[in-house]
Amino acid sequence: MSLHCPLTPSTTGLIDARRLRLMKPDAILINTARGGLVDVAALADALRAGQLGGAAIDVLPREPPVEGSPLFARDLPNLIVTPHTAWAARESRQRALDQMAADIAAWRRGERLRRVV
Repeated sequence: MSLHCPLTPSTTGLIDARRLRLMKPDAILINTARGGLVDVAALADALRAGQLGGAAIDVLPREPPVEGSPLFARDLPNLIVTPHTAWAARESRQRALDQMAADIAAWRRGERLRRVV
């Protein structure tokens, strides 16, 4: 399961202990969206209990990470935590630069912008 949603009051803690128990034991959770979507203590417990096949987390509830976060325990199997850089593939950076250049060119022509940057 890969999360791609904003962090709102209704999505905070979206992936909690109850939802983790509903996942298949070979499922993999990927969160590159927002850290607050996942209850990290429940995720750590689920990984320890073998309820999930694994997890890949690129965002944390607090960044920079807080010492003592449940996801930094040494006994967690099948977990990858990256430093909020999953978006930084060469193609993603180039797309961001291309969009910025297009927005600047549109602004110079007096056109309405797609985004406020």
